Amino acid sequence: MNKKIWQRFLHHRLAVASAFLLVLLLLLSFPLASVVTTADPNRIDLKAIGKAPSLDHFLGTDMTGRDLWSRLVYGGRVSMSVGIVAVSISVTLGVLMGGLSGFYGGRVDSWIMRFTEVVMAFPTLIILITIVSILGPGLYNSMIAIGLIGWTGVARLVRGQILSLREMDFVLAARAVGVPQSRILAQHVLPNVVSPIIVAATFGIAGAILTEAGLSFLGLGIKPPTPSWGNMINEAQQLTIIESKPWIWLGPGLMITLSVLAINFIGDGLRDALDPRMTLD
Repeated sequence: MNKKIWQRFLHHRLAVASAFLLVLLLLLSFPLASVVTTADPNRIDLKAIGKAPSLDHFLGTDMTGRDLWSRLVYGGRVSMSVGIVAVSISVTLGVLMGGLSGFYGGRVDSWIMRFTEVVMAFPTLIILITIVSILGPGLYNSMIAIGLIGWTGVARLVRGQILSLREMDFVLAARAVGVPQSRILAQHVLPNVVSPIIVAATFGIAGAILTEAGLSFLGLGIKPPTPSWGNMINEAQQLTIIESKPWIWLGPGLMITLSVLAINFIGDGLRDALDPRMTLD
């Protein structure tokens, strides 16, 4: 990231504040998780079932007596991991499919785009349920399932960018001197598509976190007792718990909201920073 891009990003105050918040969440969820928690997130205490927040349990306990603060922190580790890994899969597939489609054109473009449109035509939730039913619920299977359905938007984005780039003078010059097609694509075309891919990946992480939360809420995502923000909300879906024990669902719901908003604001900041038409006021 060059100096001008960095300055434009810093000028986006909401994105900078969101970046600090996201870094804090990542620190709490990964290296500092064992430091900021004092209880095992899966330890059941039958004497503390459904207890309100107290000095012993910072955010209270759930309906099986597990410490909600510990589960919230370790659940962030799971939810964030799903978002990052799933988007890595979808971006890799999207860049591969979109790159081949846009650069080679012709029948390759036609076949890849028709396949992309078929995938996009199916409801996302139906495809997710089908994939999870085949693979089975679980952490790694959730990552794979979400990654396998999120590549279509990236593929269309990369294809559109490459269609405009492949007729540029530097690409035509590389072809004229006999540079291999694969080398032109890898070294001359794809590096110029990095900026929109970064922005798309940022927004994709937020979407993947929400998707994991939805799958876990339906009982198709992360299997208990492993905590995730989604299955923590799933465990609090009874009306009596919603009305009388709001601390059980308020924490994970708030963390999902904050993390998704933070990532979206960071995506807005990156989009503006990487746009060469943007200038500082």
